[in-house]
Amino acid sequence: MLTINATEGRARQCTFHTVHGDIETPVFMNVGTSAAVKGGISTMDLREVKCQVELSNTYHLHIRPGDELIKKMGGLHKFFNWERPVLTDSGGFQVFSLAKLRRIKEEGVYFASHIDGKPIFMGPEESMRIQSNLASTIAMAFDECVENPAPRDYVKRSVERTTRWLVRCRDELRFLNSLPRTINRDQMLFGINQGGTYDDLRIEHMKEIAKMNLDGYAIGGLAVGESADEMYRIIDAVEPHMPYDKPRYLMGVGTPVNILEAVYRGVDFFDCVMPSRNARHGNLFTWKGKMNVLNEKYIDDPRPIDEDCQCPACRHYSRSYIRHLFKAREMLGMRLCVLHNLYFYNDLMERIRAEIRNGTYTSFYNEYRVILGERENG
Repeated sequence: MLTINATEGRARQCTFHTVHGDIETPVFMNVGTSAAVKGGISTMDLREVKCQVELSNTYHLHIRPGDELIKKMGGLHKFFNWERPVLTDSGGFQVFSLAKLRRIKEEGVYFASHIDGKPIFMGPEESMRIQSNLASTIAMAFDECVENPAPRDYVKRSVERTTRWLVRCRDELRFLNSLPRTINRDQMLFGINQGGTYDDLRIEHMKEIAKMNLDGYAIGGLAVGESADEMYRIIDAVEPHMPYDKPRYLMGVGTPVNILEAVYRGVDFFDCVMPSRNARHGNLFTWKGKMNVLNEKYIDDPRPIDEDCQCPACRHYSRSYIRHLFKAREMLGMRLCVLHNLYFYNDLMERIRAEIRNGTYTSFYNEYRVILGERENG
């Protein structure tokens, strides 16, 4: 259930109630593909950097260590020691990212494992069974993510198939949640809006899936080839047709500026590998803009990464030391940078929530959408 606490324009500050605790939105979900955030980040670290929701990958956990093993271990929460909400994606994005290894049929998708080439089949029912075994808080519907741009005829057929798959996902999860052996019988289902860069297909699909009265709705198939302006245009087209009393999730997005723009347009949930991936190469986000700690000018800089940040890295270490760690190929440098970027994103979301509650989000948005997209000076 969603409680809307405050609004400013289309921006919303909500509380989403789940079996694993409340989620305050807008929220950024920290991505732990294989039940761990790359860069040596533990669930104890996630608590320290103010993570509310962890996101894990259905396909990768099905491949290794196997969803049956995770169920045997008591589900994902017990497996990696995390009591807060977990969202699992459906494996649908792998339909897109493993394009050379897959065949899409009405019944589902035939894969070859990216690890050993072993044949795999995943359809709506299989995806729901895997996610039920994982016992995540929120399961995502199985869909097809189409590269942008794509021919209109193909996108239309893909959207229609995704709708049929969503019905099968809903029915299968209802059945699984009714079984006494299911670990999380309160598992929620979010549907996914598709339609490429075609506004009319997007709107038609959103209207159709909104009738299913699911627990939440996502906008998928963005940040896969289209420009930022196209992405914002699609959000503007779809958002009026998304149920007002359900969470809105923009999948796989994105930069701090993308988040500011999407919150301004009414989005509640976000995820992206960008903060951790960038951090592993020394690319960091600060309240004064972007920076690369590997730059020569930081060789003797005694300041923290961000003087306005309270993350573990900024409280204890200098830019000079962190740069040295990278140059010496010490893993600690990567770990400290990942902790910083995750903290920055979660801190940004906390600030956004406060600004919406205070009725000052528009002025915050206008100021920081410029600053956060620029390189830090100094």
